[in-house]
Amino acid sequence: MSRQVRAASLAVTLLAGAMMGSAWAATPMVAVAPQYDTSHVYVAPAEVERFAQSFLATFGGKSTPQVVVNVLPVPSSTTSQLLQTPAGTVSLFGFTTPIPHPFGQERNGYLVKDMDVALKAARENGAAVIVSDFPDPIGRDAVVQWPGGVNMQLYWHTKTPDYAAFQTVPENRVYLSADRFIKAFVGFSHGKVIADDKQAPGVDVGQAGGMYRRVDIESPFGRMAVLVTNGQLPYPFGHETTGYQVADLTATLAKATGSGAKVLVPSFDSKRRRSALVEFPGGYVAEIHQLTAAK
Repeated sequence: MSRQVRAASLAVTLLAGAMMGSAWAATPMVAVAPQYDTSHVYVAPAEVERFAQSFLATFGGKSTPQVVVNVLPVPSSTTSQLLQTPAGTVSLFGFTTPIPHPFGQERNGYLVKDMDVALKAARENGAAVIVSDFPDPIGRDAVVQWPGGVNMQLYWHTKTPDYAAFQTVPENRVYLSADRFIKAFVGFSHGKVIADDKQAPGVDVGQAGGMYRRVDIESPFGRMAVLVTNGQLPYPFGHETTGYQVADLTATLAKATGSGAKVLVPSFDSKRRRSALVEFPGGYVAEIHQLTAAK
């Protein structure tokens, strides 16, 4: 390849990158507010009531009435309800039919102002739409996959819901072995990186004595912790998709175990937080933490 051809190729590559960066910066803001981010929890029908009782006993709050409905674009049936707590909201499903692929693999649902605009923005920021938008009983839904294989559901309601703001905003915990995801999601969410710790203590991810990279993002959708690791994670790290912030971890763990949950990883201290991992009835694993003085 001649020097001129290489130079022309490089110029085209740089121009394409600049155009992509410009497109990412230009996509509209589609988020509504953090309290409309719900963690998706799938449990066996026999565990639905036990899970709901334990989760609400742990964090407080209330459940919407349970309904039996088809929430997917193909034939299926599930119980469905929202568990709304001061520390985070759960969309709880108890499917009585097999769960069609790829549902059950999405970690959460984000409410958007306009589904068509949101899907266009997601694509322009590097996401793949792996389930095209479809109607549900109260609006529209779609599933997108971000670089790194992170699946999220986007949803839009015919009538915008009105939920109280969280007392503490939960963090969406994303485990990756590389960080291509960060630029894509920040562009889509109109978020910002508020911390990038390349030497975070490995105890956070079950690797005491080691280090990993932790990137904290805040956006109109809420909080996110991107955990860039070597992928060598002991159980149950990586199974938790949401971290719930509480004022008193010890008291919260007592409520959890008193209502049927199990502590899988006892409380441990790290930078500016004390954390534990808990499994609720039905198998849902959650990280729970309280903030502490800086160390």
